[in-house]
Amino acid sequence: MQRLMSSILKFLYINLFLFLGLSQVLAQNFSSSNLPLVVINTNGKQISDDPKIIASMGIIWNGPGKRNTLNDPKNNYNGNIAIEWRGSSSQMFPKKGYGFETKSSALIDVDVSLLGMPDENDWVLYAPYTDKTMIRDVLTYTLDASLGHWSPRCRFVELFLNGSYEGVYVLMEKIKRNKNRVDIAKLLTTDNTGENLTGGYIIKIDKTTGGGGEGWSSTFNNVVGRTFYQYDYPKAKEITSIQKSYIQAYIRNMEYALNAENYTFAGNYHEFLNDSSFIDFMIINELAKNVDGYRLSSYLYKGKNDRVNCGPIWDFNLTYGNADYYNGWRSDGFQYNAFLGNDGWQNPFWWNKLMKDPDYVKKLKRRYSSLRKNELSNQRVSFVIDSLTSLISEAKDRNYQRWTGVIGIDIWPNYYVGNSYNDEVNWMKTWVNNRVIWLDQQWPYDFTGTDGQLASLSYSIFPNPFSDRLTIQFHTLQHGDGYAEIYGTNGSLLRKSRVVISNGQIQLEFSDKKEINPGVYILRIICDNKILLTQKIVKTL
Repeated sequence: MQRLMSSILKFLYINLFLFLGLSQVLAQNFSSSNLPLVVINTNGKQISDDPKIIASMGIIWNGPGKRNTLNDPKNNYNGNIAIEWRGSSSQMFPKKGYGFETKSSALIDVDVSLLGMPDENDWVLYAPYTDKTMIRDVLTYTLDASLGHWSPRCRFVELFLNGSYEGVYVLMEKIKRNKNRVDIAKLLTTDNTGENLTGGYIIKIDKTTGGGGEGWSSTFNNVVGRTFYQYDYPKAKEITSIQKSYIQAYIRNMEYALNAENYTFAGNYHEFLNDSSFIDFMIINELAKNVDGYRLSSYLYKGKNDRVNCGPIWDFNLTYGNADYYNGWRSDGFQYNAFLGNDGWQNPFWWNKLMKDPDYVKKLKRRYSSLRKNELSNQRVSFVIDSLTSLISEAKDRNYQRWTGVIGIDIWPNYYVGNSYNDEVNWMKTWVNNRVIWLDQQWPYDFTGTDGQLASLSYSIFPNPFSDRLTIQFHTLQHGDGYAEIYGTNGSLLRKSRVVISNGQIQLEFSDKKEINPGVYILRIICDNKILLTQKIVKTL
């Protein structure tokens, strides 16, 4: 009898599971979360790409360190929204992303603060799916913000839609002209002369799907086709013909100055663009090796009486090795000059032009050198990754119970497919460490604040693998004092010792067997503030 009852209960549970659906079963079994809860009810209406539909939304957030349950009051927001799907290629995935506007009871846009972020009415619920770590976007925005820029502020949440559990989402700010976002002047339809005409503008380089559309094509060819610039602010239906002419002419003059490659004459490209913003944009996109970083989801903005700035950054889910095309999985190689075949979406020609300017490159290396000491150091990047994965460590299990066909499955455009969440995170960590090692060689830095340059010296290291002694022989009679640094593959500095280079030779002793365990390491030799070599070495017993 007990076995029969057990079988009946199992049968009923399976049928209940099939009737309600996995997401509803998970919602019923949900107890509490350390993350804020977003609860949306569309009142029987179907969300689609366009137009937005009216729905109700509540956010439950009891504060840091406190648990949040579905029975708690909707204490962070409780009101109307207009919601639709968002994204372009991401719309083909079952876990949908959403864009929404907060509305008053009269269904008028109303600015509100959500989860401590500044007041606004335009928001995004980003749905991590192909990025199985679920942190790539938030990681990059966090790093970029530390460089002194506005980057979209983000909050991890768990979403419940019409009574169904939908998993881990990122509630984030949308790129928009606003004093708390892209802080440039408001451009009115009456601003058609003088100083008022000069700003502000936001221009987007992207596909025309996913909310884009009207704009103009560059005067100059890329490898294939021409860059298409879209009006993002003011929107195409609001920008006047005079304003269109002004910003088109301004960008065209910038392109002419860059195409001329005459970097010293009066009236060069510095009159048109703020190269510091372009440098930071490039550093962040190359750090992440963003396969779409220059050609798609890229923005330019211009304030009143100001030059063009590059940014804000946007859309980093196909980064840090998470792309199986255009060598996106490799930790070496630049993306600004990557070969993109006959793809119609090419990197704008002017990135290659900028990198031909010796002063731009010198400034880029100096900036990269400075950032690698603190904001983009191995330790800080690792800390941010660990902090984010720790924050969602509990919720990620529920997410992958909801989306069962993700972990261990090859989903476009994954290159690496791990068997667990930890596999995905560890692979990304290794990729990041290898990436910065490669970038350090291309944009060499040192720890003294000078412009470190990688010396063009040939050398031999023997034996490699080694046991207790390593000899470095430069093929020139190099002399001087310096340092030998040994890094783990995770980027951590394990040993730093003074060395004397005599007749081009250095000998490193490893008498203490416990100091450096057998394994793979990175050796760096620095002399006179110059990086002489960065080389992989293998320690044996």
